[in-house]
Amino acid sequence: MQNFTWRAKTWHEGIAQCQQHNVSYVLVTVVSVAGSAPRETGSKMVVTASESIDTIGGGHLEHHAIATAREFLLSNQPLTELRSYPLSSKLGQCCGGAVKVLFDVCNSYQQHIAVFGAGHVAQALVPILSQLPVKITWIDSRESLFSNTGINNADTSALNYSGLPDNVNIVVEQEPETEVAQLAPGSWLVILTHDHQLDYRITEQALKYPSLPFVGLIGSQTKAKRFITKLSHRGFDDAALARLYTPIGNPSIPGKRPIEVAVSISAQLIALLHCQSDKGSTQTADSAFTFTTIRAATNIRARTSAGTSATATASAESKAGVKKGNT
Repeated sequence: MQNFTWRAKTWHEGIAQCQQHNVSYVLVTVVSVAGSAPRETGSKMVVTASESIDTIGGGHLEHHAIATAREFLLSNQPLTELRSYPLSSKLGQCCGGAVKVLFDVCNSYQQHIAVFGAGHVAQALVPILSQLPVKITWIDSRESLFSNTGINNADTSALNYSGLPDNVNIVVEQEPETEVAQLAPGSWLVILTHDHQLDYRITEQALKYPSLPFVGLIGSQTKAKRFITKLSHRGFDDAALARLYTPIGNPSIPGKRPIEVAVSISAQLIALLHCQSDKGSTQTADSAFTFTTIRAATNIRARTSAGTSATATASAESKAGVKKGNT
């Protein structure tokens, strides 16, 4: 498990911590007790790949339960299983009773998506993405865009959007490109800001991290070519540029409105999620997870895409009264 700023001490704190940080865990529960046993019915503990939180009584029972839980975690599959433990004959504990232990495996990893920009397209996109099994960080420098949509929180560094589910975290940052360095390995970026130069700074920062496998950028085909040329002159090689998806979106989905562009982007990301699921998800970027396959699945190429989605985006943005190629 990661090094957290606080350490959970109880099983329910452990679950909250694991879910917050996308860590798979097993909830271990004593469901019945016969005779003498270390803990009573209902005692629980949380087991991850690297630590255990709370206790079901210690001793050989707990040691065996932790080992069993970690075996279950290796399968990377959700599972619920009941095991019986005669304490004296099987585990050599002097209590002499017997317990039944329920193992509930929770593979809680969710893909993290960082959405940069809170304009018209992002306002349509985030509610769609929030219905998927993902965690979203929504970043913009303009607090008013979030305030106008129902946010009420004095802490402007990490706001909770009351109109969206708990899997959306809002960050107001005057220099959004600085947030790139805070992203966990394997995060996907969707860059939809109101400023071409800011788009470029975020893109450039993201391509410096090979652990960020998907950098999606909104805009016209002309903007895409200009960015790629500039990045090439800055020394980014083909391997880095292969992680840049611009114009972002599935070109088979037409439309000029922000919602239509949002659906196009969502379609591409959904295809990526299913491609990732087919290969088997991990909690870090997997070098074997080639985006050649993903490009084929979504029919997107950074250098030669037809630009259908970009054209729709530019028109939608023009109608919305914002800069072409941005939101």
